[in-house]
Amino acid sequence: MRYMTIEVDIKEIKELISALNAKIDMLIETGETLSLMMLAQRALKEFLKEEPDVYSINDIKVKYR
Repeated sequence: MRYMTIEVDIKEIKELISALNAKIDMLIETGETLSLMMLAQRALKEFLKEEPDVYSINDIKVKYR
């Protein structure tokens, strides 16, 4: 009887570890994406600084009634 309880416990632990691994992978992927976005922003900052604005503030204002 005790053998079955140990098997169930091991199965539950494996499921929890699997869920934790999935969450860790998601956090790592999110961090990598954020890092790449920040790097791209820095790399393009000088280039975009010299470019003219495509739209003015008045062009993009939304008028609410």
